Amino acid sequence: MTGPDATIARDYEYQTYARDIDRTISLRQASVERDLGRLHQWLGSDHVKPYWQLDEPLPTFSETLREKLADDHLTPYIGCLDHVPMSYWECYWAADDAVANYYDADPTDQGVHLLIGPEEYLGHGYALPLMRAVVAMQFRHPETDRVIAEPDARNERVIHVFEQCGFEPRETFYFDEEDKEALLMVCNRDRFESDILADNSAAPTQEVRAND
Repeated sequence: MTGPDATIARDYEYQTYARDIDRTISLRQASVERDLGRLHQWLGSDHVKPYWQLDEPLPTFSETLREKLADDHLTPYIGCLDHVPMSYWECYWAADDAVANYYDADPTDQGVHLLIGPEEYLGHGYALPLMRAVVAMQFRHPETDRVIAEPDARNERVIHVFEQCGFEPRETFYFDEEDKEALLMVCNRDRFESDILADNSAAPTQEVRAND
């Protein structure tokens, strides 16, 4: 791949075209230099604050973001539509996370957190194709057979998106470390690949693996 598109692609960990929304979805690793301001703004938004509880002063949040970036078990990503940053994702190894205190985590289980930042991207059906792309990226790891999530049990909208993406609710538990009532949800590789991707006529049709 050559030319300007190759320069763009090298910026991303994963990129795909989603037919159902006619948009290119791209994921790149977050950084303090590029993303501190936007993430601080997003996490201070009214639709995000109740679930993430990271509405911190900028100096405090700067340290929080640096800690996340230095955490070996977690990788923060910026999700883009047509190369415009609009969402934040955390992909993590569940066995090394506090959630492993609440279920029998396999060493290769991965987990995911998400938020949509700018309000103008809410309510347009973008969350599901973005979620499909992120989970597909996680299943690129050949030994991972499960991706888990533990959304706030009050967040019916995001729970519905997880279900549409093949996640099955398992149990509700009080996630003491996160100070929330959480719903454990599990997505198995076989179901995701057979029911969500293969049987979904709107599944992504093109994939660019920029940084394999």
